[in-house]
Amino acid sequence: MSRIGNQPINLPEGVSLDITAENVVTVKGPKGELSREINPEIKLTVNEGVLSVERPTEQKRHKALHGLYRSLINNMVIGVHEGFKKELELVGVGYKAAVSNNILELNLGYSHNIYVAVPEEVKTEAKMEKGKNPLVTLHSADKELIGQVAAKIRSLRKIEPYKGKGVRFVGEQIRRKAGKTAAK
Repeated sequence: MSRIGNQPINLPEGVSLDITAENVVTVKGPKGELSREINPEIKLTVNEGVLSVERPTEQKRHKALHGLYRSLINNMVIGVHEGFKKELELVGVGYKAAVSNNILELNLGYSHNIYVAVPEEVKTEAKMEKGKNPLVTLHSADKELIGQVAAKIRSLRKIEPYKGKGVRFVGEQIRRKAGKTAAK
């Protein structure tokens, strides 16, 4: 029994959902429009603003797809209604961030600046205040895309466990290691 897949999805006001014959689900809302192709074996039904996802059999594969597509469609509905936000913090001396024309310029302690082309669907802001670490904020309706962009930015300077320098999510706990101690 898929506990996630059995939960209904409530469509908020202002969000419309269309299902085409080619098994493409399109969700439109105030924050944008998202579409995704789903497996033809999974059945979707909409009744009075509530979407339910149903599977044809109790096979393990169908159970996995049941929960997967329910979660993906729910993320699409939340994304076009409220949107998603990720904040990255640059921890290190001299680390800087700037945004211009969907190109994120990062100075992460290397000999050169790093330029990251951010997709148009992701809105990027860079904020630098004196005495605080620079922040890069990502906004998007697509949860999968914003996660990929955040992971790519984070991979440019992984957090090292001794000093804690690198790119991290705001509020992320870092496992620190003790350094060498002097021999006596």
